[in-house]
Amino acid sequence: METDEGPASPSTAGTAARVRAVIADAGVSQREFARRVVMDPSKLSRALSGTRRFTVAELARIADEGRVDADWLLGTRPRERETAPAVHVEGGRPLQIVRETVRLIAEHGFHAVRVADIARACATSSAAIHYHFPGRAELLEAAVRWCMDEDTARRAAHLAEADDAAAELRQLIALQTPRTAQQRRQWAVWLDLWAEAARSTAVGRLHSEYYRQWRETVTDVLRRGAGQGVFRAGTDPHAAALTLTALIDGLATHVLSVSGPESATAADAMHRTLTTHVTHTILAP
Repeated sequence: METDEGPASPSTAGTAARVRAVIADAGVSQREFARRVVMDPSKLSRALSGTRRFTVAELARIADEGRVDADWLLGTRPRERETAPAVHVEGGRPLQIVRETVRLIAEHGFHAVRVADIARACATSSAAIHYHFPGRAELLEAAVRWCMDEDTARRAAHLAEADDAAAELRQLIALQTPRTAQQRRQWAVWLDLWAEAARSTAVGRLHSEYYRQWRETVTDVLRRGAGQGVFRAGTDPHAAALTLTALIDGLATHVLSVSGPESATAADAMHRTLTTHVTHTILAP
């Protein structure tokens, strides 16, 4: 069984240096590069610092994104043998794979998605999928991580546009109301993973961690609003965040159970209910 932990050897230290060069050539931050190659940023950081080893699959994805030979990353071939991806795919093959995996999870459920289905959706082979993600479990975990990272980035971008905490809260409510096809897919994945969290699987634990971060985001907004005077004095931000997120979860579950033209009506009702709740319990009179 391949392990990725352990002290760096001269060869792994050389690999880390070459990966740093690839990141520098990409002209993006280390975190953004990790997102592009669908890798946990903390694992990339540890591998670059020499406290863990890159896995073969990680190096394959890094080589694909950096358009270099994987053998060069390992130090067994000179860099002049750079390659371009055989097939042009927006964002690169690894991101295409995880995007299609997320779509299939939303449509068919976490446990119904097979590697063969993902390969068919990507117009490639199962062998090509395994080249980037050796096992189904690793692929599904990467897909969930990407899905949650996209949600977090979208939320941060919208909050940055808000003038005050009250506007931030309105943005959060709008983002969490499943109106668009993309929002419904996001919620379908989110709800499907709650069962995994209850079973305490690796993916479930990842889901639980992102949910904790989401609730902390709401709590921070409520705390800022109290300081700005736009929310009621004496409001407990933790308790208010717990109530609001629970209300969002329950209403969104109902919206997703409705299909056709009625789904838009259900989404409108969800938004009105949340807005009324915030007006009467959180906003300053």
